[in-house]
Amino acid sequence: MADKNILMVLTSHSEMENTDSKTGVWLGEFTDPYYEFIDAGYTVTLSSPKGGRPPVDPMSELTEHITGANRRFGDDTIAKHAFSHTIPLNQLAAEVYDAVFYPGGHGPIWDLAKDNNSGLLILEFLDSGKPVALVCHGPAALISVENQRQGWLQNKRIAAFSNTEETLVGRSGNVPYLLQTKLEELGAEVKTALVPFLSHIEVDGLLVTGQNPLSAGPAAKALIQLLQA
Repeated sequence: MADKNILMVLTSHSEMENTDSKTGVWLGEFTDPYYEFIDAGYTVTLSSPKGGRPPVDPMSELTEHITGANRRFGDDTIAKHAFSHTIPLNQLAAEVYDAVFYPGGHGPIWDLAKDNNSGLLILEFLDSGKPVALVCHGPAALISVENQRQGWLQNKRIAAFSNTEETLVGRSGNVPYLLQTKLEELGAEVKTALVPFLSHIEVDGLLVTGQNPLSAGPAAKALIQLLQA
């Protein structure tokens, strides 16, 4: 099986609204997929809108949210170096990579939702027949795709962090919009797990989306299956 190059796009945004709490990348949504790709023998490149080290959501580093992949990352000097030196999005070319993966954390609903480089990048992947995966708040990046290509989200089947989950984590008052509502307003068909916070993914053609942190590993596995098909 030939080596594949996977691009991961992380948020650069850390500020929440009406609170001193910080956000950023939800660590497990980066580490779980990262090691799925590494263990499949793939090469992974990390990127973000601003480049450098992305902010990490402090909640994702609390003991109850620590995954095995997080612990592995803590001992992995190569991965930690890559995480501290992400490539700015505007320096990337889609043709170098076989697929792209967007972890969540609340950050993407601010920066990646509006980032033109990101929106164009996703379209470049999909137009070239390459799969795109986004998890939790990562699907906010699809709003930028819609801005580039009006009507693109119409009838797309998507999983994303649900309004119920946003309410349950107590952050619905700290975000500029509810992601599920926004995607539905743009014409997407948002599918959710019957029980909040359980893993749920949707595969719609080359588009893989996951609902929440537990969906990150399964979304990466689904992306690998598309690459191997």
